[in-house]
Amino acid sequence: MLSQSVSLSSQPSLPSLPSLGTRDTNVSPSLHQCVASLRGHSSYVSALAVDGDSLYRASSDGRIMVWPLDDASSRQEQQDDDSRSGTVIASSNSSVKCLLAAGNGLLLSSHQDGKIRAWRVGSRKDGTRRLVLRAVLPIVVDRLRTCLLPWSYVEVRRHRRRTWVHHVDAVTALAVSPDGALLYSASWDRSLKVWRLPDFRCVESIAPAHDDAINALAVSPDGNVYTGSADKKIKAWRRHAEQKNKHVLVQTMERHRSAVNALALGVEGKVLYSGACDRSVVVWERAEGGAGRMEATGTLRGHAMAILCLAAAWEVVCSGSADRTVRVWRREAGNTGYTCLAVLEGHGAAVKSLALVCGRDGGWEEGSSGGGGDGGGSDLVCSGALDGEVKIWSVLVPCLLQR
Repeated sequence: MLSQSVSLSSQPSLPSLPSLGTRDTNVSPSLHQCVASLRGHSSYVSALAVDGDSLYRASSDGRIMVWPLDDASSRQEQQDDDSRSGTVIASSNSSVKCLLAAGNGLLLSSHQDGKIRAWRVGSRKDGTRRLVLRAVLPIVVDRLRTCLLPWSYVEVRRHRRRTWVHHVDAVTALAVSPDGALLYSASWDRSLKVWRLPDFRCVESIAPAHDDAINALAVSPDGNVYTGSADKKIKAWRRHAEQKNKHVLVQTMERHRSAVNALALGVEGKVLYSGACDRSVVVWERAEGGAGRMEATGTLRGHAMAILCLAAAWEVVCSGSADRTVRVWRREAGNTGYTCLAVLEGHGAAVKSLALVCGRDGGWEEGSSGGGGDGGGSDLVCSGALDGEVKIWSVLVPCLLQR
């Protein structure tokens, strides 16, 4: 491991940007409630992914479990019962770092051992869900092709060489291009790799992409690829116009004072959120006439410890922290600021992973709507913590933008 890339420690917050949300926001208790607590993991929950009505969750012991989100609308707080908390549908011998639902029944997981595993969602004879391992990246064809060519080897550490298609440390983040043709992976080995879908061939490796471990990755609808690193920087990459599979650096963004742990895109990719050990979420907006460049416009403050994870959809962004809380923020109409809609408390350990499902009926007994329009929607916030527990929250989000 090149560095301890995700730190639970708290660093000084940013004084140079205006605060877009207040620290002591009063949040009505009626706006949110925990509708399910899922247990069953023997180690910490490291990743969450939502695909349709299914919530996939993975842990540091290599297991992947599934739970039907529809159960959140019919049950209140769950009991400590593995049968109600989900079913183990896949396992590996390496800790899972990231989960990605890539569509068409494809689920991708990245691991501590530097590999990416592609799973096909299927079912057993009894109708229960299962995952079938389809490929392990780099695939055999890439490994054989590169091991025979001397120029394919790169020095990854002193006196150690590997072929360029291999990640040599934990793969921390995954993302798919807007057209579904490319898979991006980022690693603690400081590299950003590009894989072709659906055959999983490695077509490019940018190494080093950062000066320290890469912790986060996000791809916008316009094709920009953002990477966040322990070197405190966020970088934007874009495919070269004349070389389809080659990416070039188009911007380096520096505002954080400590390691960047999480990235998320909202408002159709026009707003980028970055969370770091400085306890702040920096908001980056698309610059007017800036050829797609992003500018820092302010910060969301309120967490007492490092930001470890982010999730965003439309005008809503959620931040999970080592302070054991999740904050739900909403971007105001006309970009006049942010309102903290809820502070979700109840986890017994740091919140490491988040997933946001917008516009669902999360089990409100009264006063909720299905999302859209002027009334509001009940969103589901799924949060996983280092104590192995996943909580599902129903949060009433007044709609200012049509979803």
